[in-house]
Amino acid sequence: MERALFLLLLLFSSQLADSNAEKAFDVRKHLSTVTRYGFVKPATNYFSPSNVPDGCIPIHLNLVARHGTRSPTKKRIRELDNLEARLKVLTRDAEDQVLSLQKVPSWLREWKSHWKGKMKGGELIIKGEIELYDLGIRIRENFPDVFNEEYHPDVYAIRATQVPRASASAVAFGMGLLSGKGSLGPGRHRAFAVTSESRASDILLRFYDTCENYKDFRKRQEPAVDKLKEPILDEITSALVSRYGLNFTRQDTSSLWFLCKQEASLLDITDQACSLFSPSEVSLLEWADDLEVFILKGYGNSLNYHMGVPLLEDVLQSMEQAIKAQEENLAHGSYEKARLRFAHAETVVPFTCLLGLFHDGSGFQQIQREQPLQLPPKPPQERNWRGSIVAPFGGNNMLVLYSCPANSSSKYLVQVLHNEDPIPMPGCDGSDICPFKVFKERIVAPHLKSDYHTVCSAKPTKAKQNPSITSRLAMLFRWLFQGNDDKWSHKDDL
Repeated sequence: MERALFLLLLLFSSQLADSNAEKAFDVRKHLSTVTRYGFVKPATNYFSPSNVPDGCIPIHLNLVARHGTRSPTKKRIRELDNLEARLKVLTRDAEDQVLSLQKVPSWLREWKSHWKGKMKGGELIIKGEIELYDLGIRIRENFPDVFNEEYHPDVYAIRATQVPRASASAVAFGMGLLSGKGSLGPGRHRAFAVTSESRASDILLRFYDTCENYKDFRKRQEPAVDKLKEPILDEITSALVSRYGLNFTRQDTSSLWFLCKQEASLLDITDQACSLFSPSEVSLLEWADDLEVFILKGYGNSLNYHMGVPLLEDVLQSMEQAIKAQEENLAHGSYEKARLRFAHAETVVPFTCLLGLFHDGSGFQQIQREQPLQLPPKPPQERNWRGSIVAPFGGNNMLVLYSCPANSSSKYLVQVLHNEDPIPMPGCDGSDICPFKVFKERIVAPHLKSDYHTVCSAKPTKAKQNPSITSRLAMLFRWLFQGNDDKWSHKDDL
């Protein structure tokens, strides 16, 4: 009797633990690059940031940020309109076949797209404005020594791409950064300048748009990446059909996952489309999205980040100019103290890769040898590469330059923060703070051999192209769906 009671209690406690785990799972933290900034988890839970040495003062700050949370684009709005029509067909077909609709969630039968009838898309929404406004306030408060000068565009340079959501993000950030510093309105705001380069020639923030080799690479590889995701979508589609009794297709599953991301991130609705998927299915869908970001924008191909070298050079140049101003003891207000940039995931991800962040093991040496890295492992295995951390809405990298006393071991230090948290740099022996000379020699200099115009304009050699995508895909399918004990390294450019 006692043994039976013990087993019953054990079973109950196990079920209770599973239930609590389900409740603790917040889908808003698992939306890859559609994750909202407020739901970003720390980049690493096991890292103790370095203390900035006594007497070291921040003298310059570089920011590379993604725009804030935005609405779906026109193309995606059409997809949601098609999904609305499709769901009506599915439920009507089930009724015609006298199938039970008891398993079908009531919302699904009546669902209408929140964005139905919208003629435009992709704009910054209010949540996105707040993200960047608050970021501006925090950066000013966290680095008062940098933002202690009267505003001038040559002292605090604010740049954005010519895409409205990026320039609107720059404006929201500037309003936060300079709030209370002017005389406009109750918030005592002040006017400030946001500069942009033409889309056709912006190799600093939209290098991916002007790099012909990269555009060719994406055109060739996107179908292959879609093929990689198909088995995951098929597996989850089969589960949805069994669970809800509706004849879902792979495209339906893909659209429902997209709807989940939009509802959860933009509207904080998690009990509709997102509730169709179990936490383990969400994890697989998130991983599939992360693979796409890795292959097409990240470490899957050295071209992805080598085309961003002009941005890295711009960051280095700004630091060297700040050091020169410090050495020459220039008058306050006569030199730049911050360079603040607002762009896109396609900017932030390659720049993050140039810094060597978010990879496993010996990845830093492979990056410097221009070798693609191994793909992020499939759940439930842990991985460093997560779109929700690498480039969420509002995601950013900050590089802070410090000037230290003359008797210090290093007169100038660079600290790297990702999404405002200090992050270890493999190129600096796993520290978040690096002597400027070491940062320049180990992290920046190896990339400078990749000239943008050579990388982007010259025709890639056959050795750099992908002669055997089919065989690579076959290997990857075996790795994904027959167990991945054998490590598969993605050697070819993707």
